Amino acid sequence: MSPSGIPRGGPPLTEGEAEDLLRCICFKTGPPRTVGVELEWLVHELRDPRLPVRPQRLAAALDTVRALPLVSALTFEPGGQLELSSRPAGSLMECLDSLAADLTAVRAALGPLGLTLSGYGVDPWHAPRGRVLHEPRYDAMEIALDRTGPAGRAMMCDSASVQICLDAGLEEPGPLGYHRRWQLAHLLGAVLVAAFANSPVHGGRRTGWRSTRQALWTDLDPRRALAPSSDGEPRAEWAAHVLDTPVMCVRAEEGPWAVPEGLTFREWLRTGLPRPADADDLRYHMTTLFPPVRPRGHLELRMVDAQPGRDGWMVPVAVTTAVFDDPEAAETVYRAVKPLAEQAGPGPAPRNPLWRAAARDGLADPELHAAAQVVFFAALDALPRIGASEEVRRMVAAFHERYVIPGSCPADNPQVVTS
Repeated sequence: MSPSGIPRGGPPLTEGEAEDLLRCICFKTGPPRTVGVELEWLVHELRDPRLPVRPQRLAAALDTVRALPLVSALTFEPGGQLELSSRPAGSLMECLDSLAADLTAVRAALGPLGLTLSGYGVDPWHAPRGRVLHEPRYDAMEIALDRTGPAGRAMMCDSASVQICLDAGLEEPGPLGYHRRWQLAHLLGAVLVAAFANSPVHGGRRTGWRSTRQALWTDLDPRRALAPSSDGEPRAEWAAHVLDTPVMCVRAEEGPWAVPEGLTFREWLRTGLPRPADADDLRYHMTTLFPPVRPRGHLELRMVDAQPGRDGWMVPVAVTTAVFDDPEAAETVYRAVKPLAEQAGPGPAPRNPLWRAAARDGLADPELHAAAQVVFFAALDALPRIGASEEVRRMVAAFHERYVIPGSCPADNPQVVTS
């Protein structure tokens, strides 16, 4: 290992070895048992979130939070967004309770410093926030994403999300099979975007989108941010997608990382230039792909905006876990969302018409509204069976009554003053 932490390099990887490795590590099958969550939060001034937080003050506050004895993994995004990633939990409630305790500790540490955590899909007051972290990864990412416009910097520095991690599923066919869950994630994803859209304002101005965060993803390099087909065999299609996506960067032990333009990982393997690629390079390359559903052994659902309130994030986690891990709910929801594939039209998520409608219109879209009602009824029915507490069930029911039944979403009631 070099002083920078970049591996000095294993044996060069062949194209066939890369395909085999991807098939082995991206879909680890078995009975669905665990759930995890990654929560991103914007950090704002407690007394007036419209006031910018100076980088030096933000850095000092982040150092304070780093000293906390948290169960979750603590990281920070390029714009200073705070991220808590739970450990894989054996149940929904174990996951929710552990993260909630860590969030309480983080808020208690930030409060005396005059700072707070805000749950919005994009920063409603400041755009752009500017990059706080200056590391080789983010330096390279900025260069690569700038090639397609300003959306990349906004995604890096101004956005926040609720990312839900669920087991890939069983090897066998059926409601809990990994092939079905892969399809369900992409079809249900548009419904989750619409129901939990919470970013209509960016930089103090309405954008015309209920989920501006999702709109930003559609403007990124499509090869990096789009989903592969979910109709074929998941392992083969994902392996091909990874190898045929351009490399964002080539890591180096010293100095800035190279940012090649248009070099796919497959071409890197074949040419061995600018240096031979190894298995660690392939694993790192996968972390630079940002589709709405990313297989990392488990399935990482990345399409939900950060949610308002202290505990609003629990609702999408509970709903998604219930309709994925309860066999009866999974089958009901799959039948309800399968017809949405026809509405999706040509092209993969999130650029196809269905996902654009979800980001722009939320549950004002009739088909998405109808599907969301089925999803929430199925989730409410399944939550007791997966051990959800009465309080969590009440939260989901309240969200259902406030937003889903009338066909709205949190973006329709933003607590932001616009200019």
